[in-house]
Amino acid sequence: MQTERLFEVVYTLLDRGRVTAQELADKLNVSKRTILRDIETLALAKVPVYTTQGKGGGVSLLDGYVLDKAVLSDEEKEQILLGIKTLLPTGNASDKALSKLGSLFSVKNTDWIEIDFSHDIIF
Repeated sequence: MQTERLFEVVYTLLDRGRVTAQELADKLNVSKRTILRDIETLALAKVPVYTTQGKGGGVSLLDGYVLDKAVLSDEEKEQILLGIKTLLPTGNASDKALSKLGSLFSVKNTDWIEIDFSHDIIF
């Protein structure tokens, strides 16, 4: 889905700084042309993404750019991460989603709780 891919591009740029369009294409299993269209879409959406050509060039975000996270309190961020973490064993959430939100919320270690659903329930 394009929206998911656009967020993945932004998350990758936030995490790695500068990457080539080909690296993004390889990571997201799409063509380089698709990535270039995604970059154009992000720019039209006022995300400060830019490209530089030549050796050492690539795709970057404006220095200091952060996604607006001010709408959530620290407690709300923790609750969201806890909710996703509790869903991991059920297969209704992914480590990828947890990692993305942890990165978005500036939480490096999201492995602070472990839930084990493997015990059989006897009635």
